[in-house]
Amino acid sequence: MIRFLLNFAVNLVSAAVAFLIAWAVIDGFDLSLGGFFIAVALFTALQSLLGPFVFNIARQYASAILGGIGLVSTLLALWITTLISGALSISGVSAWIASTVVVWLVSALAGWGLGYLILTRWWDRKQEAEAENAAADAALARREAKKAKKEK
Repeated sequence: MIRFLLNFAVNLVSAAVAFLIAWAVIDGFDLSLGGFFIAVALFTALQSLLGPFVFNIARQYASAILGGIGLVSTLLALWITTLISGALSISGVSAWIASTVVVWLVSALAGWGLGYLILTRWWDRKQEAEAENAAADAALARREAKKAKKEK
């Protein structure tokens, strides 16, 4: 459960960075400051739900586009976010294409980087340390039980 929450937090941060970069470099990608967090949370939730759905549909009906699943789910998540939330608006075909590519690329790179740093390095090291501590505690308990048995 903790790993799931950490993964969700990584996705939120990645989406926030992607939205900020898209807002800074793409004309037509308008993001209101007040609704920024709502738009990021909504986009992250939609991306999490749409990714597997689009993958299954493509695998079943159009296996040739499996490589573009991330782009398709990003485009759908951006589109639904603009429909539901007034915090994000994208105007113009070129802005839609650029926004899809930039948000997908930045969120993927940030997700991989943060995922590696947080989930792989920190979390796995923490789990290994806890396992070592548990093993040491078990060895100590066995030693004390053996010692108590000898004293009887």
